[in-house]
Amino acid sequence: MTTENLSEILEVRRDKLKKLQEAGKNPFEQTSFDVSALANEVEANFEAYEEKAVTMAGRIMSKRGQGKVGFYDLQDSTGRIQLFLKKDLLPESYDEIKTYDIGDIVGVKGEIFKTKMGQISVRVSGIVLLSKSLQVLPEKYHGLKDMDLRYRQRYVDLIVNPEVKDVFKKRSLIMRKIREFYDARGFLEVETPVLSSIAGGANARPFVTHHNALDITLFCRIALELSLKRLIVGGFDKVYEMSRVFRNEGMDATHNPEFTLLESYEAYANYEDLMKMIEELYSFLAEEVNHSEIVQYGDKEISLKAPFKKARMVDLVKEYANVDFDVMTDVEEARAAAKELHVDVEGKDGSVGEIMAEVFDEYVEDKLIQPTFVTMHPVEISPLAKKDPKDPRYTERFELFINGAECANAFSELNDPIDQKERFMSQVQKKSEGDDEAHPYDADFINALEVGLPPTGGLGIGIDRLIMLFTNQHTIRDVILFPTMKPID
Repeated sequence: MTTENLSEILEVRRDKLKKLQEAGKNPFEQTSFDVSALANEVEANFEAYEEKAVTMAGRIMSKRGQGKVGFYDLQDSTGRIQLFLKKDLLPESYDEIKTYDIGDIVGVKGEIFKTKMGQISVRVSGIVLLSKSLQVLPEKYHGLKDMDLRYRQRYVDLIVNPEVKDVFKKRSLIMRKIREFYDARGFLEVETPVLSSIAGGANARPFVTHHNALDITLFCRIALELSLKRLIVGGFDKVYEMSRVFRNEGMDATHNPEFTLLESYEAYANYEDLMKMIEELYSFLAEEVNHSEIVQYGDKEISLKAPFKKARMVDLVKEYANVDFDVMTDVEEARAAAKELHVDVEGKDGSVGEIMAEVFDEYVEDKLIQPTFVTMHPVEISPLAKKDPKDPRYTERFELFINGAECANAFSELNDPIDQKERFMSQVQKKSEGDDEAHPYDADFINALEVGLPPTGGLGIGIDRLIMLFTNQHTIRDVILFPTMKPID
């Protein structure tokens, strides 16, 4: 369709609206419509609805027929149903109805029946135009295929690609089931500030804003951790929050600048307890949402049946990169090993642990298809986790990887204020050397630890990646209703 033709069609629609308004039939004046049936209900229970009077509402998606009989497809929030329109049944409005456009929203009343072809339909005896569509929907057989446009105009995407709705219905179900899982275990759902004077709880670059009334710089939160641990200090033994967080970083198939994060903290638990809880959570969701512990993701079958594989990061690096960082103490030896593997470690702080983590990212992550707990992360990249008492180079931390992507992060929380202060100071040094993602110093959090944090297990799960897994979607934008997009000039 050329730009000229499109412009002409849009002008015709506006002319139709003007004529309706001049005739005292403004379609935007009606404030409500009583709906008694939905398309999928009628289809699933035809015998109960047959020859019964109903009122339905939705959008006209197609028009067929000519002369004194017409067939329209009406799409509501649940599906489509055919409208049977006959001039004898609508003597005063039939000619006007024939001028309605695809995309118009109407309310109808009539009886449910089956046509000679066996099509469940509404024999329309009354119809009202509830909203006039002034734009043109994509053609039925071509649809809205441009991915960039689909994300920018999600409302059109949902109309012409109704299967997209199923993803977001399942997303809502998953989030309800997660809350059900946590509530059943005695966790309290809480809300913590989105804006903070310190962007803490993770190593990430924050978004910066300004509070006019207080005349201070604030940051959009990059994690939920530090506020939730303060609540554990305050006497709540089990808390969780599922909310948006914001990280001013790159965008790709598994990263979006704003995303939904679940974090939970449990007093008197450690990272091994959290492994068991994650296994139970994923198994619970698999059964409740997909009714199977096997999830189909692309051409892979992923088993969410416990127990998941467990392996130390250093052992996985040795397995896949054939380098044993566990025996290294010399930083230059570690740098040389990374260079041999073509892993860029320029700008790193010079620790063996951090270099090993870079090699892990390059050589191991994408190999972890079935659920795998990667344990014992280096202390240099885990500023909030307890050290392993058997080997203080590592921490009691794990990340869960599924299909080559990190899906959860957890650790036995560091509750030693002296150790925590030293690690914060190390992070401050990194920041002064140009590391924008280094963790800032948080004096109030140190004060909270000095008041006393019990032994605590903390867990974070990226909800969008979890939903990608359960809905077989391969980009994070397909599970976020309104993903971040660069404005069109």
